[in-house]
Amino acid sequence: MSRLGQIPGRLYRGEVSLQIVRRQKMWYAISGLILLISIVALFTRGLNFGVDFKGGSTFQFPGAYSASTQGQINRVVSAAGGGSAQVTHISPALGNQPPQWQVQVGILNSTQTNAVETALEKTFHISQNNLVVNTIGGTWGGQITEKALEALIIFLVVIVIYLSIAFEWKMAAAAFVALLHDILITIGVYALVGFSVSPTSVIGLLTILGYSLYDTVVVFDKVRENTAGLLTTGRSTYSDAANLALNQTLVRSLNTSLTALIPVASILFIGGGLLGTGTLNDLSLVLFVGMLSGTYSSLCIATPVLADLKEREPKYKDLAMRVQRRLAGGRAAQRAQGVDAAGASAPVPGGAADASDDDLDAPLVSGDENLADGDGDDFADDAEVAVSSSAGRASSRPSTTRQQPRRGGSAQRRPGARKKRR
Repeated sequence: MSRLGQIPGRLYRGEVSLQIVRRQKMWYAISGLILLISIVALFTRGLNFGVDFKGGSTFQFPGAYSASTQGQINRVVSAAGGGSAQVTHISPALGNQPPQWQVQVGILNSTQTNAVETALEKTFHISQNNLVVNTIGGTWGGQITEKALEALIIFLVVIVIYLSIAFEWKMAAAAFVALLHDILITIGVYALVGFSVSPTSVIGLLTILGYSLYDTVVVFDKVRENTAGLLTTGRSTYSDAANLALNQTLVRSLNTSLTALIPVASILFIGGGLLGTGTLNDLSLVLFVGMLSGTYSSLCIATPVLADLKEREPKYKDLAMRVQRRLAGGRAAQRAQGVDAAGASAPVPGGAADASDDDLDAPLVSGDENLADGDGDDFADDAEVAVSSSAGRASSRPSTTRQQPRRGGSAQRRPGARKKRR
């Protein structure tokens, strides 16, 4: 199996890991910048609401595309009393139907509508059967807008209730933040591009919110599985367990998103270029932007927000301190073993080796007491001081005993020169 094919398994087992949760500040900064651009575009450019929302009249008739023709249509409609018009060219999807011009104007009375219709027929030599006129009142458009907002609010409320029951309220809050993130970004892109907002766009928005929520629920389910019994074992913090869940579901999320984005991108870029604006273009744009934003928010927004909320709980704060204490103790033990190994080359009874073993215990206990008070960094610092100080004392402490060579018995009984008594 190739190395690339082994990556999903290694991510799932935790052999390799992408640090996502611990870099939440970077993700928040990126999202904040995108949201700022979206909000500025929304307030400066505004949304281009279609005739279904704001009411008005549309005139549709066959004709080939030409920039001069588009300008001429604007002038004819304005001269007939139709006011400012939005003129778009629509190519046929299938069959032998000719391309169409679509002219959208504001709310007109019956006299103004007839005047615009007559002017278009005379100027472009259109038969009465080929000119299709649709009129939508402002009241009906207002009702559509109200119903769309109600559907969005009901959707969000139901989702929060469901997640609170199925998981917990903090997971519901994190998912709600991710959904609002996707809504604002999608609306901002519509404001930047200037596409018409139609009921189809609302349907697409609800669709991508469901898609984003589906991906978030999958990640949260894995987070819940990884954090079960976490307080008992004390092997990792909540953020570490959540990051492992993200790595375990990362390849699955990316594969699902790419599989869904390829056909949507084909409709948006290829179909939009061939067919022009229309229902398919409106739907594909909101799906494309929403799927990209939903995948990003599920991985980089929802889970980091959840980890931030959970790490504020006292029990998980205590867990983080215990994990930090265990890791610091392991590092201190490794340093102590290094000191002992260095002194073991020349063991001296009561000398450097014994001094290093005795001196390391007291600072580690004091470091542990400081850690219990809430300062997790004191433990590692005290351990380092203990190792360095004990090593220094061991190297500077002189030895008090010297081993003398032992003489044999014959050497001890060797007769020496005797002085004669006088």
